[in-house]
This record gives sequence, structure tokens and C-alpha cells, in this order.
Amino acid sequence: MSHRFALRAACACSLLILAGCGGTVRVDPPTPDPSVAAACEALVKGLPETLDGAGRVDSAPASPYVAVWGEGEIALRCGVPRPVNMAATDQVPVINDVAWFSAPSLPTLFTSVGRQAYVEVTISRAHTPEKVLVDLAAPIKAALPQTG
Repeated sequence: MSHRFALRAACACSLLILAGCGGTVRVDPPTPDPSVAAACEALVKGLPETLDGAGRVDSAPASPYVAVWGEGEIALRCGVPRPVNMAATDQVPVINDVAWFSAPSLPTLFTSVGRQAYVEVTISRAHTPEKVLVDLAAPIKAALPQTG
């Protein structure tokens, strides 16, 4: 396993660490390229207040590129790097016109691809990934145009 892959896996796991019982969830915020930062901010502002029955909560540190629902059950980070383990030949499922890459080794981590920015979503096993990804499709399409 490469060091970068291990680092990415550790980062994905850290998304769901609770910062306390007050509803604030610790999420490492991404540092998007300046060319996509405004689009990521628009995406996060346009996200729903609930996903698959989980209400939106605050994250720490606060970031305009992060959204969290439930007690860290679902976390979204916009402006992340391209998945290091994604090959050009990988087939990715498309849900409501948004393509999602998911490595078999990280079954709860999904990354939207083929858009102005990469959006990473971690979904706990308490939720149905397809339902969450369907609900995220419209705001992603509205904020992040397709590329290529």
C-alpha cells in the first residue's frame, strides 16, 4: 500500500471523529485551488439541511468547504485532490448525472469526478449511499459544471 493511499484512508476515517457531545464534528477541511474555492463555497451553501434523515451540524474547524450531517454520519468536503487510487480506465457509476468514484478498499468514501472540483463524501453504514448521493446530485450540478 502506498504512503499516499494510507494517508488518504486515514484522512477519510478522521472525517467521522466526533469533537464532543455538542453536535460539532471534527473534519479536516480541504484547501481547494483558488480557481474552485468560490464554487465550493456556493455548493456548501446550497446543500440540504437534512440528508437521509440526518440533520446538518457544525464542523470544527469551521470551513466554507465542509458540510456535516448527523453526528458525523455524513461528511462532505469540496475541493479535495483527485483520488490517488483512481485510474483513467476505472468505470464509475453515474447517479442523476453526477459520476462517483469509490475504491473497494474504502466502501464508505465517494468522490464526485468530472466536475469543476472534486467533492468527497463519507457516508456511515447507518445510511444508504445511493439515497445520499441522489440528494447531493442537484446541488453539485448547480454549483460545479462538468469538465471535459
